Amino acid sequence: MDICRGRVLSLELQVEAECFREGPKQVSRLYFQVMSKATSPSRKSAPPRQDVVRAEKLQAGYGGQGVCGVVSFSLHAAQALALVGPNGAGKSTVVKTVVGQLEAVSGSTLINGAKVDDRTLDFRREVAVVFDDDAFFPALTVEEHLAIVSAGHGVEDVEETIAAELEFFGLSALGKSRPYNLSSGQRRRMLLASAFVRPRSLLVLDEPEQRLDTAMRHRLATRLRAEVDAGLALLLVTHDPDFLATVATKALFIADTIHTMTPTQAATAIASENPHAD
Repeated sequence: MDICRGRVLSLELQVEAECFREGPKQVSRLYFQVMSKATSPSRKSAPPRQDVVRAEKLQAGYGGQGVCGVVSFSLHAAQALALVGPNGAGKSTVVKTVVGQLEAVSGSTLINGAKVDDRTLDFRREVAVVFDDDAFFPALTVEEHLAIVSAGHGVEDVEETIAAELEFFGLSALGKSRPYNLSSGQRRRMLLASAFVRPRSLLVLDEPEQRLDTAMRHRLATRLRAEVDAGLALLLVTHDPDFLATVATKALFIADTIHTMTPTQAATAIASENPHAD
């Protein structure tokens, strides 16, 4: 086979046999004919982009009652979807329903093509979640928390990974401290660090900017956007327009009616009610 001027040259071999007697012996001859046929190379279409998250007519709520409009969206690798809206609109409820922490009133969600079940190994391997709660073990130090998460997810260079995240989140001097000895903001940074010390293809953050100072919010936003550009799928709730404008590639405004917005539109929509602005 050869390729010439954008065409593939296919070679076909035709074989004919002839048998005859030559004295006492029977002789066989094979005749080969080479035929060529120029064909255009087959063009393989790019595989369809797989949804990391797909929510179909998802109604989030409690006791069979929805708390906001019906939500439908898809989220691919290298995309960041921000859910915005006023306090109490149902943003956190939607996100918790997406990842299976709350049962949907109706509709469905798939993560990496599979029905959501946060108890499965595949889910825990691929999905990192940080919500607005102080989930920690009182007897463990900051370093021990991060070691459990990183080692449990197969990270090889555990000590180096932990040291890097402690430095990034300004916790290097507090690695031996227990969470109840930390400030509220320091505990928040510890929980965020726990999402970064492990592999993940989907990161879900509920108001990650909460209790962070301006400099740390900017550093975190810049880092998240870099990871999204490198292929991470990110689903987040935020009230910070600057944070949103840096990180998000698309947005949904959550209310009784759901509105699709650009990040710029969403940042403008929440700017007047931003509780984290200095």
